[in-house]
Amino acid sequence: MTEAIYWSASRIAKEIRAARLSSRAMVEACLERIDQVNPKINAVVQLVAERARSEADELDRLAADGTFKGPLHGVPITIKDSLDSEGVISTGGTLGRKDFMPSQDAPVVARLRAAGAVLLGKTNTPELTFSGETNNLIYGRSCNPYDLERSPGGSSGGSAAIIASGGSALELGSDTGGSIREPAHLCGIAGIKPTSGRTPRSGHIVPYGGVLDSLTQIGPMARYVEDLGLALPLICGPDGRDPSVVPVPMGDPQALDPLQLRIAWFSDNGIVTPVDDIQRVVVASAKALRGAGFKLEQKLLPETRELVTLTTEFREATNAGFIQRLLQRYGTEQPGEELRGYLTEQGLANANHLDPALVEAIDDARSRALGFFKDYDAILCPASFAIARPHKASHGDSFNDWGYIQIHNLLGWPGVSVRAGSSTEGLPVGVQVVTAPWREDIALALAQQIENLMGGYQKPPL
Repeated sequence: MTEAIYWSASRIAKEIRAARLSSRAMVEACLERIDQVNPKINAVVQLVAERARSEADELDRLAADGTFKGPLHGVPITIKDSLDSEGVISTGGTLGRKDFMPSQDAPVVARLRAAGAVLLGKTNTPELTFSGETNNLIYGRSCNPYDLERSPGGSSGGSAAIIASGGSALELGSDTGGSIREPAHLCGIAGIKPTSGRTPRSGHIVPYGGVLDSLTQIGPMARYVEDLGLALPLICGPDGRDPSVVPVPMGDPQALDPLQLRIAWFSDNGIVTPVDDIQRVVVASAKALRGAGFKLEQKLLPETRELVTLTTEFREATNAGFIQRLLQRYGTEQPGEELRGYLTEQGLANANHLDPALVEAIDDARSRALGFFKDYDAILCPASFAIARPHKASHGDSFNDWGYIQIHNLLGWPGVSVRAGSSTEGLPVGVQVVTAPWREDIALALAQQIENLMGGYQKPPL
């Protein structure tokens, strides 16, 4: 079972369905791997090992009778601690919920379990998911499996770290400003932020509604792109609670002719220059695609600088008030250092005076940006400006630094991060594929091509 822990969720499901692998054996292998690596990376913060074993045994009995719950029958998964899980302490990284045990799963979690997935436990997140570092006062800090002195990113850092380490086949992360895509890039896996309105946020620590409503999306994370395409359709669609979710059908990535895609690409947005390793990998990916017959043009979204500025202004005007309200909602009287940094007198004053002109400017820029897809089907670009950095290095970041990913939260466009190379130090380097709203099929199809051409996931030395 040593190599099976690094298989794709898709392959694990196929092997179980073909009776060449049992769910119990796969669950035991992942639990053994978690036991081996978690003391080093601190990614898994709650385990439900006996429940997982019991569920796996029942799924194996069903399989022996030729009955399968769904496409994830028997596949072991973990879930970010920002999402409610029935019967499992779900803190969202904040002290007010350190003993909170939900009575039901968040809809996206319930949908994966209904498809046959076996929940192993919960993974670490920064407090309320508001950080590029995965650290909180309840569980402490998570580490990058490729270098324990470095961060796996945030806020889905625990998710990315345990998947990269082979302790789980599939995860659900959340992304308000890059929190799926950057950890995927930093830990060498794949992750997708869907279109705004694609997946319900009910049961998430950052709930639906409010001024930040369109920014936060739930999406799958895995070692391989094919698993994103397997899991995403399972969690999409209205849940009767989140009023923003739209029942738009998912396109099939396999039905596309990727060579017909018109791809714009860039390695530097002209605002914050990425490190050389990132630029080199983006350029190499573009070159590989062109060599494989794809049509590419070096082109920057014209509204990029405006969108970065607007995103920064919007987050600075809303974060403090939103965080304050969430802390009150969850009964947290002692927030961590990073959240206290937002709760300044000036920050709270800004939150009480959101300029309607800013919201109108954002809507205008979003409208104009959509015109880009008249000439292009996809954008290939960096997934961050940095590779994995030492712990606490991200504390000096500005919202402008996150412009490569955050503008797509503001726009509501889907984006995939996929490993496409390594740094000179051997750390993972991902690239990002962005497409028009509701065209996750294009994003996944192109990300799959990049994974095939550039090598994709590589095991960490852990």
